[in-house]
Formats: sequence, structure tokens, C-alpha cells
Amino acid sequence: MNDDIKDAIADHAIAEYPREAVGLVVLKDGEEVYIPCRNIALNPRTDFALHPRDFAHAEDAGQIVALAHSHPDETARPRTQDKVTCEKSDIAQWIIVSISKRIDGSIGVDEWCEFGPTGFIAPLLSRTFVHGVLDCYALGRDWYRIERGIVLPDIARADEWWNDGRSNLYIENYERAGFSNVGTDVELQVGDALLMQIRSKNGVPNHCGVYLGDGAFIHHFYGQLSRRESWGGLWARSLQAVLRYVGDQK
Repeated sequence: MNDDIKDAIADHAIAEYPREAVGLVVLKDGEEVYIPCRNIALNPRTDFALHPRDFAHAEDAGQIVALAHSHPDETARPRTQDKVTCEKSDIAQWIIVSISKRIDGSIGVDEWCEFGPTGFIAPLLSRTFVHGVLDCYALGRDWYRIERGIVLPDIARADEWWNDGRSNLYIENYERAGFSNVGTDVELQVGDALLMQIRSKNGVPNHCGVYLGDGAFIHHFYGQLSRRESWGGLWARSLQAVLRYVGDQK
């Protein structure tokens, strides 16, 4: 990465402060070019989500070789969600620049970090919630990958899809993921996916957990850390379906 690209990334990060900046480095006609993108995350001061049109524009411009984003007022060390998103992105190089406000009020760069995919999977417990990256479905996918060696499809899910008046993502997708709906009155087995409806305006299940046996399940509720918890109470009263993995039935 040459100095011109680093300067462009730094300028963008400073201009966006205190929001996180995000952009893509593209190889065009043998030259690297930095393309600033829009951050459409719900909490842009602590997270980023790249606008899909900006990503498409970068793809049209050339080969995407790196993604860069900023960490305002914190280190350039990758967060857990950075590592997870990196694994999903198919982009070989990631760049983080940390920036902060100086005593005189100016904004400046503190440090840089570069990293890439390593096969990282976040620990199942005590994850910070980031919808679409580290959420209840991501926890279920990772449990199956770690405990059963099964790779479930990564379903695209917009923020607050459960309140848009139409989406029903779990019910629409469980069969292609290899699950069967066995009702709610069955004796639970280890690995059963527990679908719950928690304040969903769509009237559909919008939360899931994985049954661990011995009356416990693991889940990642909105805005909280992922955790192991006793099955019962509010969670059991909110149960809409029990999904059991049966694999590809074709």
C-alpha cells in the first residue's frame, strides 16, 4: 500500500470523524485507487456497514484488493466483529486506521493495522451483539460448525427485518438449511434450534437458540452478550417452533 493510498484513507477517516469511515482499495489499470464508501450502519460511531451500491461501483471500477475502515477514539486492533466480517468478505487485505481528537481540537491518525482471513470463528459465549455479523443466527451457525462440522447457509438479513411488516426469515429458510419443523411439544434434543417470537411486529419468530441438553440452551439476544441459560420462563413461553437438523433430503 503506497503513501497516496494511506493518505487518502487517513483523509477520509478524519473527514468522517466521529463516525467510522469505510472504503475500498481497487486495482485499476495496474494502479491502486482508494474509493470512499458510505457507512450505513445503525451505529456508525462504533460499527460500519458498506452501502451495497458503493460496493457494486467499486467492483465495476476494478479488482477490489482491500477494505479500509477507521476506529474513532480506540486502537486499530481488530474487534471480534472485524475478524468475523473479514472471514465472510472474500477480501484478502483489511486495513484499520485509528484516529482521535487532539488537545488543540484537531483530528489525527494514531496507528494502523493490516490483517486478513485466518479461519477465525468467534467464541460462542460473551459475544458482543452486532446484527448480521454476531447475532442469534450467527451463533447458531457457528455452533453447528464447531460442534457438528456442518456449514449452514449465511442468510442475508436487513436490520430490524422482524418489524418490516412482511419478512419471515427463519420460516422461509429453515428447509434449505437442512432442518425439519418438529413442532413445540417434542422432547428436546441437543442441537435443536429453538425459534422464539420476542416483540416482533411481523408476528413471526425473530430469535433463535440452540438446545444444549440438561435444560440449558445457548443464544444471543439483541443488545446483549451471547450466553448459556436455563430453558424455560419467557423463552419457553415465546417458543414458536423447534427445528431439528436432518440434512439434505434430496
